[in-house]
Amino acid sequence: MKFEGIYTPAITPLDENGQIDKTVFAEVLEHLIAAKVHGIIVGGSTGEYYAHTTQERLELAALAKEVIGSRTALIVGTGAVRTEESIEYAKAAKAIKADAILLGSPPYALPTEKENAAHALAIDKAADLPIMLYNYPGRMSTFMGREYLSIVTKESKNFVSIKESSGEMAQLHMLAREFPGIQISCGWDDQALEFFAWGANSWTCAGSNFVPREHIALYEACFVEKDFDKGRRIMSALMPLMDFLESGKFVQSIKYGCALAGLRTGGVRAPLQELDQNEKQALATIITDLKRDVAAIVGEEA
Repeated sequence: MKFEGIYTPAITPLDENGQIDKTVFAEVLEHLIAAKVHGIIVGGSTGEYYAHTTQERLELAALAKEVIGSRTALIVGTGAVRTEESIEYAKAAKAIKADAILLGSPPYALPTEKENAAHALAIDKAADLPIMLYNYPGRMSTFMGREYLSIVTKESKNFVSIKESSGEMAQLHMLAREFPGIQISCGWDDQALEFFAWGANSWTCAGSNFVPREHIALYEACFVEKDFDKGRRIMSALMPLMDFLESGKFVQSIKYGCALAGLRTGGVRAPLQELDQNEKQALATIITDLKRDVAAIVGEEA
């Protein structure tokens, strides 16, 4: 499987009672398909998987496949503390014929790279689907380094992509130089331009839930057109949003951005709380400006 383009970790909308609103979830998926994102991830961090029950996660994945069909790629997240639980999500992804799985490190346990690789291989065996690894040491406190990558790629052909979210440029350089068989996906938003310069095929970006066309514009400029002058201008327009998202209320900001885009979100699950009014106004202004600025840049090339 080729992971090329913009991959959106979809939000999970809630109803007035804090339960998952499946009707609105289907609307979110239709919104992303209409925007022509290249793939949708269900059960990712942006989808608040950590606040969902096992049954909720299984039902969301099945519903996503029902709604999406074959119109775009469906990637199912398998993140969990216990290997056995991740295996169950992998089996479910295979059963619904998902296109791929997203596979991260188990949080809190702090496995060695060799132990973490064994965790990944057990999940791979259960799914036998293409895998996008998810290296996010800031959340997991475990790093997918050279030893880990060497083990998993030697043992299985399914490890074909990695969402690299360490924020460390040395890791990006190592991936590009030493593991050319792994397709790189940017997972650190304010480094997207640098990722594409180093040969990344895709960008896995939560902001594409509500400004998908602007994220696609950067991908097309850098990856498709190889026009990095244009890409720099687009990235510059996106940077205020990237900075805001990293200010400490990531999921809350993504969901409010979706609300501004006309989607019903229903807020976030505890322990998170919604943005205050000043934060909402600041985000609204940033989105208005970036949409205007990116439209002008793309228009210059028409």
